[in-house]
Amino acid sequence: MRKGLELKIPPVVVFVIFAAVMYGIHAVDSTWLFLYIPLKVVWIGLLVLISGYVGVSGVREFHRSSTTVDPTRPHKASKIVDSGVFSVTRNPMYVALYCLLLAWGIYLEDVLSLLLSVLFIVYMTRFQIRPEEEILEDKFGSEYRAYKAKVRRWI
Repeated sequence: MRKGLELKIPPVVVFVIFAAVMYGIHAVDSTWLFLYIPLKVVWIGLLVLISGYVGVSGVREFHRSSTTVDPTRPHKASKIVDSGVFSVTRNPMYVALYCLLLAWGIYLEDVLSLLLSVLFIVYMTRFQIRPEEEILEDKFGSEYRAYKAKVRRWI
């Protein structure tokens, strides 16, 4: 069922690749697409705090439910976690990673880097989240479909 990049690259590795490419874009020429961001430190601090809270909360809920946190093996999930932060987003760890990329883009103050951070959402949705959802839907059926109908994919 898997093809291409689906579920093959761990999300943290995807995050690091995106962050490195964002820096590379910035390093090539950080002046022509410079974007002054007022209160930059406040935005970065807020995003890092949100990322930490959402990401740690998601991992903690998985551990409390005694199910896998391995995003490359969703077939090993033992139950649907819908408590805590999972009642707000189906993918809190990916939301956390995106918040860090957005903070990084704000730090760089580079339009292309900020736009690239948005492509992280597109990539993760296509190559990680949708394949996960297919596997979880096959495994848990109507229970997972009801959860999907109730809780948003991102936020």
